[in-house]
Amino acid sequence: MTLHFLIAPDFAPERFAGWHMLNTTLQRRSGIGLHLLTPANAHEQAELLTAGKADLVYANPFDATDMIRTHGYLPFARPAQHYDEMVIATGAESGLSSVDDLKPGCRIALTENKDVKLIGLRLLEPADLTEALIEWVPVDSYQAAARRAIKGEVEASFFLADAFASLTRMTRSQLRVLVESAISDISHVLLAHPRMAEQLPAIEKALLGLGQTTGDADVLEALGLPHGFEPMTQEEAEFMIDLMDTLLD
Repeated sequence: MTLHFLIAPDFAPERFAGWHMLNTTLQRRSGIGLHLLTPANAHEQAELLTAGKADLVYANPFDATDMIRTHGYLPFARPAQHYDEMVIATGAESGLSSVDDLKPGCRIALTENKDVKLIGLRLLEPADLTEALIEWVPVDSYQAAARRAIKGEVEASFFLADAFASLTRMTRSQLRVLVESAISDISHVLLAHPRMAEQLPAIEKALLGLGQTTGDADVLEALGLPHGFEPMTQEEAEFMIDLMDTLLD
């Protein structure tokens, strides 16, 4: 029997090999076949989920909220000491120095990451900017968001903090950070479909044991998760979901 392991499409391209390394390691240590699914965008992810193709999911917090509450997915782990923060940046030549400099009608580039948008809107509150007062410019990737800001095609761009840090040094030198979140309670989540409750203990043991064996550091470094993974209870997931609801209010 082979299970499908779906990875949210918001990881930096250079982490692609790391997810394959993790998938191989989990298969070897759990004795369970895993087929990695790496959808290119949120639309493709939604299609896979709707078709019931995902047994394990590494989900962003916004999607995790719906999957837990609506579809009964079981939270069991999350990255240790690794939170989903976001960055609002502008082009280095824009003349803007803080979010207060952003005015109604400003153009902001963003990907399909709803959690990043949610946090970003909270960070824009000091500028009295609401969703309706912004001209949103959709882009397919954080690299595209960076290009838009650098070229002055938008006043600012939204980034997952990890994705911003993974941009090349030259790209980052052409951007100016206006603000970065520091919530420290929101993270991606490992979820399991209820139908795989029998296989979950073996997967969980293999995942949470990462970092205890020679060679594991290479896998974790490739993932950009040096501290590995830690358990996540249903209660902890509900706390995070309540926090997401607060951000939505």
